[in-house]
Amino acid sequence: MTAAPRARVQRRPVHGVVLLDKPIGLSSNQALQKVKWLLRAEKAGHTGTLDPLATGVLPLCFGAATKFSQLHLDADKGYTAVLRLGATTSTGDLEGDLTSSVAVDRAALTPELLQAVAARFTGPISQLPPMYSALKKDGKALYEYARAGIEVEREPRSVTIRELSLRLLPETDAGRVELELQVLCSKGTYVRTLAEDIGQALGCGAHLSALRRTRTGEFELSHCISIEAIEALPDSERLGVLLPVETLLARHERVTLDEHNSGRFLSGMRRRGPWADCAQVAVYADHPAALLGTAQVEAGELIPGRLLSPIEIQHILESHS
Repeated sequence: MTAAPRARVQRRPVHGVVLLDKPIGLSSNQALQKVKWLLRAEKAGHTGTLDPLATGVLPLCFGAATKFSQLHLDADKGYTAVLRLGATTSTGDLEGDLTSSVAVDRAALTPELLQAVAARFTGPISQLPPMYSALKKDGKALYEYARAGIEVEREPRSVTIRELSLRLLPETDAGRVELELQVLCSKGTYVRTLAEDIGQALGCGAHLSALRRTRTGEFELSHCISIEAIEALPDSERLGVLLPVETLLARHERVTLDEHNSGRFLSGMRRRGPWADCAQVAVYADHPAALLGTAQVEAGELIPGRLLSPIEIQHILESHS
């Protein structure tokens, strides 16, 4: 008996942001495609990847919002992680093969020692990107080389650890010794590498056994929604989970233009006005009230950056009416 053909999803223009609490086991792209399908959206992208074993804040951008996703690739990130001490793996996390194992003295892991180690890794630090990462060399991701058993030379990268704390977790039934790590860090920080380096500093080795992103930029876990919660909504209500496109521009200065100047700005023309110099500006029309795009101000000139198209603006206005 042949299976019935799967019904074709009727796509639609969708513009906005979904703050997803990514579940464990899905890649960032798999999570994106799932939500894109649930919203029947035409165009989507995410703002930086989370490993399948990681959970937490993953902003998903739809339609016009994809034009501003780069802004959140550069945002600071917050994580809570669990470090398993006394064991190292080939990947720095639970997915890899065990490469070393030593006994760990819990009594030696005093709050004073953990505070001193955390202080060593706070501020600007240098990290060697792990072989099991998506960083590319000669057009291939490092993990592709690693899976083929090839180790390639990598350049250390400078990152900034803004806040870091370590706490000894209660003993597990299996007798494992684990630390909770809380960190706020700059873009490009590898928490797996941080875990391994902390394990090395403690003299016993470590790997990551859990990772949860708690924030990216101003977006926090409390703002997020799960895939299951979106699935539970009727199709007619799912677009209600979208935040406006301008959510991505919360830190931008706001400039509002009249109808005459709005049209010219949208066609890529510079506008003159009494504005102070500013590198990040969100530009709006006053009538009808609508986001037009981003710009920068130099010497009283508003210089267009990423612009919405007239059709995108029309779709957004129609969705709010």
